[in-house]
Amino acid sequence: MGNMPEIWFPHLGIKINHLSRVIFQIFGYDVYWYGVIIGTGVLLALALAVQEAKRTAQNPEHYIDIALFGVIFSVIGARLYYVIFSWESYANQPLKIFALREGGLAIYGGIIAGITTVVIYTKIKKLNFWLVADTAAPSLLLGQIIGRWGNFFNREAFGGYTDNLFAMRYLKEQVHTIAPSVLENTIIVNGTEYIQVHPTFLYESIWNVGVFVLLFIMKKRKKFDGQIFGLYLLGYACGRVWIEGLRTDQLKIANFAVSQILSAILIVGAFVLLWYRKNASIKSTH
Repeated sequence: MGNMPEIWFPHLGIKINHLSRVIFQIFGYDVYWYGVIIGTGVLLALALAVQEAKRTAQNPEHYIDIALFGVIFSVIGARLYYVIFSWESYANQPLKIFALREGGLAIYGGIIAGITTVVIYTKIKKLNFWLVADTAAPSLLLGQIIGRWGNFFNREAFGGYTDNLFAMRYLKEQVHTIAPSVLENTIIVNGTEYIQVHPTFLYESIWNVGVFVLLFIMKKRKKFDGQIFGLYLLGYACGRVWIEGLRTDQLKIANFAVSQILSAILIVGAFVLLWYRKNASIKSTH
């Protein structure tokens, strides 16, 4: 390989010569960048939620509780979602379901489990779900913005071949699963083989930054509880519905990408939610 970079954005002039998945070891176990990035995202998301809770005269301790329960159940949900739609990989080896260190988490499963956790928690504590959801939505999005960069370090969740401005090259030997369509466009530079793909993790992270800015602007102008949460669902789903179409590692059912179907449903659901909550707010003022 010589002095050839491991990761390369040829049209942006960015070259990364060495980028390990592992940061260090503890008692013989590897500590991965992926986990550290996810953990950082969770902590920053919690800090933002606590700050917003204080601004809106809520009890910050509720959000600490939600974060603790939410992380646990979101990981379980993300894993179950992935396993259900990749069952052929686990049918003959069910114990692999518990091998989280081998990867296999789907973000929509985590979101569904996280929202379910909030619904149950607010019901038990007799809190206003819509207010809590509005408070948590920007924090959840911040965690997603940061967390997506874990895919970059893991060399995963990328798209098909492209030669656009943001085209990204990974060393072929460092990527575990490569779609045939990507292999057909293998790039060879000085005898070193690269795959050249859409950096969909980057697209989604940038898209989510835009949605985050929108939520930040709207949170001080919101007219009813549930508005920020509805805008989060709408904005996030609009991004996923097209970004997911670029990926080569889609979870599919009947030849349709599950996440695209769910994104389309969420877009419709978000409009219905916003309409419903707006009307409920108008009725409550009369």
